[in-house]
Amino acid sequence: MPKVLVVDDEEHIRMLYEEELKSEGYEVVTVATGRGILDLIEKEKPDIIILDIKMVDCNGLDVLQQVRNKYYNLPVILSTAYETYKSDIKSMAADAYVVKSFDLTELKKKIKQCLEAKTLEK
Repeated sequence: MPKVLVVDDEEHIRMLYEEELKSEGYEVVTVATGRGILDLIEKEKPDIIILDIKMVDCNGLDVLQQVRNKYYNLPVILSTAYETYKSDIKSMAADAYVVKSFDLTELKKKIKQCLEAKTLEK
């Protein structure tokens, strides 16, 4: 069962993602901050990360750069409440992005696509 690491400072988003993704058969780990992300990745060994761009204590795009520098092939889906980040996301080497919504159909589709692409690379 693939492991998803959800990094988002909003508790209701973490809870929503965790509940929905567990019901789809994923193992889910959630955290409220991107600080210490590299140690967490080493410990949890996720198959994919869902990363909020705009968190109170850190910038998700900076966190993405840290992840890319050490774990280049680890799929990362950026999650944002703002459509205006689309151009930033494309230039930051994220595997995908989603605009936050209570309908997680698009997120689940992107997770599946990213995990399938990762499997094909092996």
